[in-house]
Amino acid sequence: MIIRLRKNGPIVVDGDDVQVVDWNGSAYRIARRPVALCRCGASSTKPFCDGTHRTVGFVAPPATEPPDGSTP
Repeated sequence: MIIRLRKNGPIVVDGDDVQVVDWNGSAYRIARRPVALCRCGASSTKPFCDGTHRTVGFVAPPATEPPDGSTP
């Protein structure tokens, strides 16, 4: 499984075994893969991304740098 933070976009979780469950343990139906999770808070399909970040002007915090200076 790989988890990527898209620049000014969603959290993308790539893998065949990904499940998204709510606080009660109920699984959401995943319609497409990779799974894109909302990070801006404005999606109408939360917890999934619906692309609204583009229209609300979401700007993600700066990316972190690894301690050794390499590119993640």
